[in-house]
Amino acid sequence: MATLVGIARGQGVSGYIGDGSNRWPAVHRLDAAHLVCLALEKAPAGSVLHAVADEGVPIRTIAETIGRHLDLPVVAVSPEAAGEHFSWLAGFLALDARASSTLTRELLGWQPTHPGLIEDLDEGHYFQETRSPTTPAATRAR
Repeated sequence: MATLVGIARGQGVSGYIGDGSNRWPAVHRLDAAHLVCLALEKAPAGSVLHAVADEGVPIRTIAETIGRHLDLPVVAVSPEAAGEHFSWLAGFLALDARASSTLTRELLGWQPTHPGLIEDLDEGHYFQETRSPTTPAATRAR
């Protein structure tokens, strides 16, 4: 998400590809870490696990949330222009990547407890511009 926020800042718009209905699965990093621990402790050898809390957040919803936080317009980007607009991330944003963790939850008793993607974005930490503590004050003021 930090990369997508950076692209929106750099482009001056928060974009999505096409109609934005394609979906992005998501999980909070702490929920994913908990699943890794459970997998190491309890998963049968050869198990296929999915660390997914949000099965599919529409890309347009993500773009709208980013646009709202950065006070930027939200725009559709044509599939032809996606590579130029989103760089290496375009291929991922163009996928409809819905995924489920139902079997993982049943197998290991895993339940995500941390904020979902939109709730996490709404907490605002992705939108704070970070500065290196070693950056001189005159540079930080720009």
